[in-house]
Amino acid sequence: MVWGFIAYDSRSTLIVMRGTLTGQRYVDDILVPHVGPFLHGLPGAIFQQDNAHPHTARVAQDFLRHFQTLPWPTRSPDLSPVEHVWDQLKRQIPSCHLYMIWSWLFKSFGPICLRTI
Repeated sequence: MVWGFIAYDSRSTLIVMRGTLTGQRYVDDILVPHVGPFLHGLPGAIFQQDNAHPHTARVAQDFLRHFQTLPWPTRSPDLSPVEHVWDQLKRQIPSCHLYMIWSWLFKSFGPICLRTI
């Protein structure tokens, strides 16, 4: 799995998660080291995520209670702006070995125009 976030005028680096993403791994590997510091640096920021199981796990919700979050309607992935970024990347992805796809993905995420985001 590849995880990344976008904001009005910035984006995260991509994070590759091998194996199953549990609520605890989501907190330990994504929220604490990446999301928390980013949100602390943006007073008034609202964090948006979908209702994937790791996002709704009690451990993740406990961590996020310190931040303002956007309530998420059930079964509505098309509302997430980052889905449009993932779609753009998927349409451009080359047909090649998985290692090459990872390399291409990391090179392609950074240059996406912030206007597109």
